[in-house]
Amino acid sequence: MVRVRIDLHTHSTVSDGTDSPGDLVRLAADAGLDVVALTDHDTTAGWEAAVSALPAGLSLVPGAELSCEALATDGRRVSVHVLAYLFDPAAPALVAEQQRLRRERRRRLRVMAERMAADGLPVDADDILGRLDPDAPAGRPHLARALVRAGVVSTVDEAFTRFLGGGRGYFVPRADTPVTTAIDMIAEAGGVTVLAHPFATSRGPTVSEETIAELAERGLTGVEVDHPDHDPETRRRLRELADELGLVRTGSSDYHGTNKTIVIGQETTDADQFEALLARASRTPVTAS
Repeated sequence: MVRVRIDLHTHSTVSDGTDSPGDLVRLAADAGLDVVALTDHDTTAGWEAAVSALPAGLSLVPGAELSCEALATDGRRVSVHVLAYLFDPAAPALVAEQQRLRRERRRRLRVMAERMAADGLPVDADDILGRLDPDAPAGRPHLARALVRAGVVSTVDEAFTRFLGGGRGYFVPRADTPVTTAIDMIAEAGGVTVLAHPFATSRGPTVSEETIAELAERGLTGVEVDHPDHDPETRRRLRELADELGLVRTGSSDYHGTNKTIVIGQETTDADQFEALLARASRTPVTAS
């Protein structure tokens, strides 16, 4: 039986990756993938370029990674990311919210950069934002790369560890979309939703199993089980939880190009789970014409 290789979480230069959408789909094909999802942060701007460059034999799942927040059982707000697939990119509520999120990301980057500059670090908010397309999401990785260019740090990871991570002196929170609102918006736009790296504790506080159960009742389609930030025990827990709640189980690399050491296709989704995901969406993947 031929194994189908499916990676449902990648990023391009349209958000915080280092490969253009066209280069990303070519890289996916070269890596032996049969299906790849483009899931840039809070934008669909890379879809057209990815479709135009799509190699024969590779299917593209158009998507986005939405910046959200959920309430923890103790009342704290927890940052969560939702992978949305196969939705109508022109749905009015979704377009408006993605525009708001992109403005919020730019505001946040500027505040962080200005605080760092005030402390003598060689970063300039106007220079960083000027390197981006006006509609592109701005994020901490762009600030991290500025620190690398300035020689303050050697790697993006070092920039996050020393300056940009949660709890660091320059960290600024965002006003993200309530996760229930995101699930509703994507469903209304004909798409499906998967909770990205839900138990990745290295990223900060995570949602509870109880919260995931509540989101499943709300309409969440799946959870990302196999992810580079999940250890074997975490994957086992998530697999059992997904089966208990009737959620699709996905696996993905969360590829960002040279911004991370992860390679495309490092984690993959089982073919039967991918089919279950497609069965709940109103659209289908794109193939080369």
